[in-house]
Amino acid sequence: MKLFSHLAAVALAAIVALGASEISAQEKEPVKFGLCFDLSKSYTFISPQVAQAAQDLAMYTNLNGGIDGHPVEMIVRDHGNEPQRGVECYEQLKREGVFIFYMLSTPVTNAVLPRVMRDENILMQSFSGRADAVDGDVFEWVFPVGPTYWQQAANDIAFIKTQMGDDLNDATIGFIYFDFPFGQEPIEILKTLSEKEGFDLELYPVPLPGSDQSGAWSRIRRDKPDYVISWMLGGGHVVASKEIARNRFPIDRYISVDWINEVDIANIGTETAIGILRGTNVAGGQDIPLVKTMLETLYANGKGSGPEKHVRDVHYNKGLAVYSVAIEAARIAVEQNGWPLTAESMKAGYEAIKNYDAGGIMSPVTVTTKDHGGGGKTRIEQWDGETWVPLTDWNADYLDVVWEVIAESSSKFSLE
Repeated sequence: MKLFSHLAAVALAAIVALGASEISAQEKEPVKFGLCFDLSKSYTFISPQVAQAAQDLAMYTNLNGGIDGHPVEMIVRDHGNEPQRGVECYEQLKREGVFIFYMLSTPVTNAVLPRVMRDENILMQSFSGRADAVDGDVFEWVFPVGPTYWQQAANDIAFIKTQMGDDLNDATIGFIYFDFPFGQEPIEILKTLSEKEGFDLELYPVPLPGSDQSGAWSRIRRDKPDYVISWMLGGGHVVASKEIARNRFPIDRYISVDWINEVDIANIGTETAIGILRGTNVAGGQDIPLVKTMLETLYANGKGSGPEKHVRDVHYNKGLAVYSVAIEAARIAVEQNGWPLTAESMKAGYEAIKNYDAGGIMSPVTVTTKDHGGGGKTRIEQWDGETWVPLTDWNADYLDVVWEVIAESSSKFSLE
């Protein structure tokens, strides 16, 4: 049975009715996923929601009989966003028989990636990590399913172009970012598109943790960019909102990376944030079949993996997106190649995913041996005071340009 295809029909009685399936699933060898996350330092406003979503999906999958009777097990460990601890987490879980990993941190992902490649294990890299890893010809064991930061930034530029009459000549676009690998990641593609489209690109680096942005916004006030694209996290958006007001920059010209959630909006102020834009890779809210299923079959029965407030956070939806694709890949792998599930069969499972959207939580993805990203579509949304309103359909723009940069960058990668 294809997982999640029947979501709309799941009833509240599913937990009781499927109890026997859960018991039988526990009798077979599990499918193990290693979640080496930052649960104590920089990403604590993201990682708990993603980990909770992964654990909820595992529970729901096991209630439905697992993957061909094999239970799904999510092993969660903390790396504190420290590359060396991430490497240690990888090595420890590898010794415990795990061969599917997700680090949810660009610095840690970059540190672990060469080891994963040499070991021929699976590295999930959705929504983080190096953008050229979508090149499956080079990064055979890495799966950044969903839009990379390069593609998301390119899609932001495409949106700005439509807002400016399809002509970016003489336009100025600012890029304000945390000055470490996560924030620096889109710069290369932005410079490439600046040359192609004729706009001036102004860079505004911000030191971590983002509490001091006064210098950057003073420059923005002087430069008067038409739009500002922001690659910051959490409290960085709150500080930016205050600087936007102080420097009288139009908030509806501020486009955030996807890492802005309901907590950030509340901290900015629901009224103050009206007009702010974000590029997003998943649909937010709870009016989505997969989220409704978690609420109705797990949380309504007191069986959720954490506080229900996390389910009402867009970062939880991202966790559902990432791990529903991974579980679907495992299902395909076992269906096509039988048990035991191996890294090689899991790789083939990923590369067989076609037009999969996990019940509408994201744009449909199709993964191939060449494209491990699945299409790279995002959409632009705007905060209206109560909710995020989509301004565009799911789109992937400048694909030819992005893939030229991907090919150039990935050709330089070597394990030696």
